[in-house]
Amino acid sequence: MAESTHAGRWTYRGVFLALAALVIFAKLLPLHPGPGRFPGPDILILMACAWVVRRPDFLPIVIVVAVFLIADLLFMRPPGLWTALAVIGTEALRRRSFALRDSGFLSEWLTVSVVITAMFLANALVLALFVVDQPGLGLTLIRLISTLLVYPIVVVLAARAVGLRKIAPGEVDRLGHRQ
Repeated sequence: MAESTHAGRWTYRGVFLALAALVIFAKLLPLHPGPGRFPGPDILILMACAWVVRRPDFLPIVIVVAVFLIADLLFMRPPGLWTALAVIGTEALRRRSFALRDSGFLSEWLTVSVVITAMFLANALVLALFVVDQPGLGLTLIRLISTLLVYPIVVVLAARAVGLRKIAPGEVDRLGHRQ
């Protein structure tokens, strides 16, 4: 049983990395050239939040840093800013994950929404502080709202397609410790 739990962790980590690579690749494709494009949700942060809230032991901070730093570089964002905010946000959710496992989905969604909203605000504030060119407030709000509304879809897909579920209150890790 210990081997299957350890293998399960690496399987879920590999699935997260593969899905993150797929999302980054799809976002880099020139499918909608030209202006006037509706800003879509940030699927990477939603996946990371869903993974951390559902199974905090399946997504270590090293993977979060690697994925978001690569995304920063490929999407030509200020290197490290969104990565740092993603690390802070996911670690805040990781601390609350044990309290959230006994609560309903609505409180989980509200907690994740507050964290993502704080991340978006902090990002806009830091970019404004250093006078970095950024999208307008309307586009940022549309992106934030679409991100928050897509979270339940990401959670359902993670549960159905990948099998990612919350930790049961009596579940133990591979060393026999209660989680």
